Amino acid sequence: MSFRIFTDATSDLPQKFAQQLNVTILPMGFTMEEKEYFYVPGNSDMPIETFYEKMRAGIGAITAQVNAYTFVEAFEPVLQAGEDVLYIGLSSKLSGTVQSAFSAAEELTAKYPSRKVIVIDSYCASLGEGLLVYYAARKHDMGLEDLAKWVEDNKLRFVHWFTVDDLVYLKRGGRISGATAAIATILNIKPVMHVDNEGYLVAVEKVQGRKKSLRALFDRMDKTVDAAATDTVFLGHCDSPTDAEYVASLIREKYPDMIIHIDAIGTSIGAHSGPGTIALFFIGSER
Repeated sequence: MSFRIFTDATSDLPQKFAQQLNVTILPMGFTMEEKEYFYVPGNSDMPIETFYEKMRAGIGAITAQVNAYTFVEAFEPVLQAGEDVLYIGLSSKLSGTVQSAFSAAEELTAKYPSRKVIVIDSYCASLGEGLLVYYAARKHDMGLEDLAKWVEDNKLRFVHWFTVDDLVYLKRGGRISGATAAIATILNIKPVMHVDNEGYLVAVEKVQGRKKSLRALFDRMDKTVDAAATDTVFLGHCDSPTDAEYVASLIREKYPDMIIHIDAIGTSIGAHSGPGTIALFFIGSER
């Protein structure tokens, strides 16, 4: 039976890959200067460059999750057409979006008992979620249930490493205290963070200086990457392409056969991590 793959805009899955692999990306909303916008990679109400310009100017953004009604609207036409649905969503530890999808799936399964709606909590975020969807969509021919099992069996192998340039944004979001942010800023301390096996974003290491924090992303990758399984790496940035390219150069030197795709981190994650965030995603032996 045929099926469609869905994800949400928090995946930051580049538009060209979504089109090539026939993946539908559901938009994510945010509010800035009391006006509501919707973000989809490559096709947003507000250009991502403008979003980060406003953030650098001190303008904050409030993000919103996808509600169950939006999922029903997106999934139902597919079911009516005789196809099934596989939705791979943002970590439930970072948003309630995937819970909305579970609610929609329950409603639609009752309404269309001959159809299947499978919802997977990816325990991933940003281009890490996007990378999981990218690899999964390339295996579409496996069939719905076998592919869903592959995603569940492999999602914790999709490794996320982040660093931020300015802790003020994590402070605003309540991730760290004002005192911690102030001390770290004075000492030029940069956190190195990852998404753990439960889907939480956690700080792992503190290094002094921006260049060292960028190098730390590559060093973490070098320790755990499954080079045989990783033909493509996603590298994300929040309005910091030069720093992203520096990390890419380290990867190319050690792993010349890997394809590195550099793209913007979208509004849902960028609103909390802030301009200057750099994030690296790959398949590893462990997170």
